[in-house]
Amino acid sequence: MILVDFDPNEGYPRLGLVIEGQRVVEVGESPNGTLMSLILNGQHRMDDLREVALTGKPIINGRERRVFDLASVRLHAPIRNPRSLRDFYAFEAHVKTANANRGRDVPPAWYDIPVFYFSNPNAIFGESDTIPYPRKSKALDYELEVACIIGKQGQDIPADAAEDYIFGYVIMNDWSARDLQKQEMSVGLGPAKGKDFATSLGAYLVTPDELADRHTGRVGVYDLSMVARVNGEERSRGNWADIYWSFGQMLERASDGVTLYPGEVIGSGTVGTGCLLETTRAQGPWLQSGDVVELEIERLGILRNAIL
Repeated sequence: MILVDFDPNEGYPRLGLVIEGQRVVEVGESPNGTLMSLILNGQHRMDDLREVALTGKPIINGRERRVFDLASVRLHAPIRNPRSLRDFYAFEAHVKTANANRGRDVPPAWYDIPVFYFSNPNAIFGESDTIPYPRKSKALDYELEVACIIGKQGQDIPADAAEDYIFGYVIMNDWSARDLQKQEMSVGLGPAKGKDFATSLGAYLVTPDELADRHTGRVGVYDLSMVARVNGEERSRGNWADIYWSFGQMLERASDGVTLYPGEVIGSGTVGTGCLLETTRAQGPWLQSGDVVELEIERLGILRNAIL
């Protein structure tokens, strides 16, 4: 299924189900009509929505629901207030280039464990939201990533069982202020201020069944292209299947001795070539006010943001 958080120009968002690629069925109104409420309300609601997706008939619990033209509504981040936001560093090509730009090899420990940092779950942006340029930075960058949304509580999750805990996938843009990030990480901590001002998610939340025919056999890994464009010009291209650490391995690491809860977000880290840090050898030019960044992942749609 393809789910969206949308506003049909009525002043408040609600949960929607995309059908036929161009229409959206109103599933529920705020505050109960959110992705979190759907996740927490269990399997019976999911079964109802699968029936709508299969038949195209907008009837849920015996009641006909409103249907809107997808192109006429405003889309928000599918999950507006995630319980937490972890971002991993899972694509080897990106890790190699990022370290080479710093004049060093990949740390050996990177091959031993999947590593992550915590970002800010209170600075989430969605499709077509404007991203404020960090006022103390002159080196704004995008990062082309995929993220999963946790759908079931669990601790010490084995990698081979992790797909049972993944509700769906979204495109993620881990916006980065490279000059701030470089300064703080020279101390041995971070990233923090180089990242905490904005993360974009969206535009769609896509459940795993929609991607099953492109599954690679590794847990949470699919053969799907990933592309970034700035002002309409392609700047990055990669493939989800190139990931070194699978989402199964990431969830195993994240849940080691810690409980994961529904609504938490787990990011993949940047795909190879998926940021200006790589493609400009960390020299810039960086993003400027007025630039428009589009991230596209096959089957997951397009996430578009302009820079303020």
